[in-house]
Amino acid sequence: MYSFKLKCNGQLHKMMDLKVVVVVVALMAQVQLSVQLRFNHPLHGVVDRINQKAKGSYIGLVMAYSTEEAALQATGHFVPSLDIPWVDLAGRRFNIGKIKGVDVIYVKSGEEMLNAGITVQILVDAFDIKGIVHYGIAGSANASLSIGDVGVLNDVAFTGSWNWKEFKAEEGTLPELKFGAFNVPENCQNLLANIEFTSQQLFSVGKPVEDVFWQPIEPKWLSIASQLQNLTLQQCLKTYCLPKAPQIVYGLRGSTDNIFLDNEAYRDFLFNQFNISIVDEESVAIVATSRTNGVPSIVFRGVSDSASGENKLSEPSLSSLAAANAVTAALEFIGLLGQKSMVDDH
Repeated sequence: MYSFKLKCNGQLHKMMDLKVVVVVVALMAQVQLSVQLRFNHPLHGVVDRINQKAKGSYIGLVMAYSTEEAALQATGHFVPSLDIPWVDLAGRRFNIGKIKGVDVIYVKSGEEMLNAGITVQILVDAFDIKGIVHYGIAGSANASLSIGDVGVLNDVAFTGSWNWKEFKAEEGTLPELKFGAFNVPENCQNLLANIEFTSQQLFSVGKPVEDVFWQPIEPKWLSIASQLQNLTLQQCLKTYCLPKAPQIVYGLRGSTDNIFLDNEAYRDFLFNQFNISIVDEESVAIVATSRTNGVPSIVFRGVSDSASGENKLSEPSLSSLAAANAVTAALEFIGLLGQKSMVDDH
């Protein structure tokens, strides 16, 4: 805490030092931005110490599943803080430390959008966070992607919000899923009619509410991530090797919904109508929450299955391989952020 004593001899000086006023206002603003825990919260002092320990701000690293967290721990790159290695908030453990010399707080959000959004909001409210890196496993809706590849998303959309259309209603502005298009026999009418995909409201600091469908990734971070294109990814397990070496793939669109997509027809619909390549259950909530708070974010997703219901390579260990490749990309990206920060500081 900072304190200032002004000797006023019973009244305020008319010529109060302007510099002191500016410093006090700046400090108040900094506290409001970086520490949102209420003052009577039992961990308020702990979180305050964590924020003061960082050399600048933290990078938030978010994953959803235990398999994804285990992949991070297996790398040995996360070095816990000796002072305060972790703190539990709202049932989630926020781990404090460094990755490749960069101050990082990592947290496992839990599955699906609700958990992911809540976790990121806690992260940016409680800690001094300058950006969010998200990684995990995902299904592929793009036949050109292979198991083990890592997709770097340019945009992600929530594809679980629909308007149910009347039977034979006119088409809307966004693509529609026509149930009748998948009837067997084909000439049979389907009274389920169509569902029209809808936009979402995005609330942002200092901006009016927007209706958006696509949530874009921070362009500057995508530019930094382009340096990872020659990164070597894991190809083999103990008893099995993938047919070809996995690679990092850029310029992809992602889809998030609170379902585990495992249906070939719907997968193909998403690819054909939206050009969606990656399907998962958390990414759009993480990106949207980051954007709402004015914090940049990026998504790395390792392909673990084909989202088709016919996964010939569906061994659980392949999820571990996909998670390992996704975390490899995420950690290298964090290292690049650290290098860029050192250059900018000079």
